[in-house]
Amino acid sequence: MRIAVAGGTGTVGAHVVRVARERGHTAIVLARGTGVDLVSGAGLDAALAGADAVLDVTSVSTTSAGASTDFFAAVTRNLLAAETAAGVEHHVALSIVGIDGEESGYYAGKLAQERLVAAGPVPWTLLRATQFHEFAPQMAGRLSAGPLTLVPVMRTQPVAACQVAERLVDLAEGQAQGRERDLAGPRIESLARMVRDYLRVTGSRALVLSVPIPGSMGRAMRTGALLPGPDAQLATQTYDEWLDTLPIA
Repeated sequence: MRIAVAGGTGTVGAHVVRVARERGHTAIVLARGTGVDLVSGAGLDAALAGADAVLDVTSVSTTSAGASTDFFAAVTRNLLAAETAAGVEHHVALSIVGIDGEESGYYAGKLAQERLVAAGPVPWTLLRATQFHEFAPQMAGRLSAGPLTLVPVMRTQPVAACQVAERLVDLAEGQAQGRERDLAGPRIESLARMVRDYLRVTGSRALVLSVPIPGSMGRAMRTGALLPGPDAQLATQTYDEWLDTLPIA
């Protein structure tokens, strides 16, 4: 198969490209570094020539609902238009567990993406996943100030990005399924504990403080609204097992 990966240089995307190639597929990376601008659509038509499936794992660094919505709406519309022109028969998108009804921050953009995919002309599959194990180091990097790291109060059931990638390639290899069962990790964790242990493993002595985030997004983090339901698929790698793969400082 020829699988085009939108966001193929990101946390999940790099794993998707690797897994697809290990399985003998041709993986085409759709990113600025390969001459494709997903927001403007430049380079997409040529990149999708002959593609059997498109796998969208794009992301944007923002907490603004407007910026997130603008980004995901532009990328999704451009992908669907180019897929239609190229005759692509399967669009696979990655989203986030538990975001129904959440119209604030980053999640607003993901919901806009989901709606466009479901209403679009290309047969589709949508997989929602929980936060990745890599979410902890991302938070540590963004929210550290000197010896202090502020972490949102959050209950999460993190999943290994590599196992999300494996599931996404599974789905791209098959027929369009519509909304697929959610994917989560095997255990519920505290984000503060995740960040604290990540810092310890990497040799940091920063003090981690849990801070409740205001608004509906913060409430969803605190209450467990972003946890998977009982019918979710569970991946196998725990957060502690993922930590064991990191180089010890």
